[in-house]
Amino acid sequence: MHSELSIRAQCLLLDIPRSAVYYEPQTNDEDALFANLISEIWLEMPAYGYRKITAELKRRNYNINAKRVLRLMQEAKIQAMYPRPNTSMRNVQHKIYPYLLCGLIISRSNQVWATDITYIKTPWGWMYLAALIDLYSRYIVAWRLSNTMEVSFCLDMLEHAFTTSKPEILNTDQGSQFTCESWVKMITDNNIKISMDGKGRWADNIIMERFWRTIKHEDILLSVFDSVIDLKSSIGKFVYKYNNKRLHQNLGYKTPAEIYTGIHQAPNLELGKRKD
Repeated sequence: MHSELSIRAQCLLLDIPRSAVYYEPQTNDEDALFANLISEIWLEMPAYGYRKITAELKRRNYNINAKRVLRLMQEAKIQAMYPRPNTSMRNVQHKIYPYLLCGLIISRSNQVWATDITYIKTPWGWMYLAALIDLYSRYIVAWRLSNTMEVSFCLDMLEHAFTTSKPEILNTDQGSQFTCESWVKMITDNNIKISMDGKGRWADNIIMERFWRTIKHEDILLSVFDSVIDLKSSIGKFVYKYNNKRLHQNLGYKTPAEIYTGIHQAPNLELGKRKD
């Protein structure tokens, strides 16, 4: 700005509104705070849309409008759970495999694994966390963090997991990462059966969803991260604690590691039948 002209005069000369001069953009830090709060509320109340989440934030004395909440929810692919949040986009050209877990008695480790991807909002952008969970023991077999949704980080996670064990069945949603040729080939080359959730059937992968809620409520939403390295380190520490120290009521107050390694047995798991 020219020091001898008023701001009003300079704006008239440049034909720009004065509001543009005074405008201060919202910081990424503030967006990250609100995105994580929105995620926290949605995990607790998954049927909430952007209006109810806005109302809840205002009840907590946060000054935010519905338009901003809607934008952050759209960026995170969060929707009220009717239908399921669109965490993975389907490719209609890819083959969809049937759901194999309905009524199946899961009675041992490495019988069925499940995997999914969740979103984490950070000051430097969105990060994507993928994890593999053993359904019988709730043990996290492997995980990976990425700043893109490319399938490569999922394949890296799978390859790492296969160095120690393999499941008989691997269940996923119908997202393009899990229907693409490279993912399917790695599964079938290792003689593993592919199972996929039904469209809009978020409850088919409920145990994986519960893990996302646990790690967000007990770690990610409680922390401030200065870098990807900090975030990755925190996730690693939490997964270790979750596997080896955190007691699970559904496992008879044993840890996932104790069940996964056979030190203790867990009650057999039977996933509910669908009401399609």
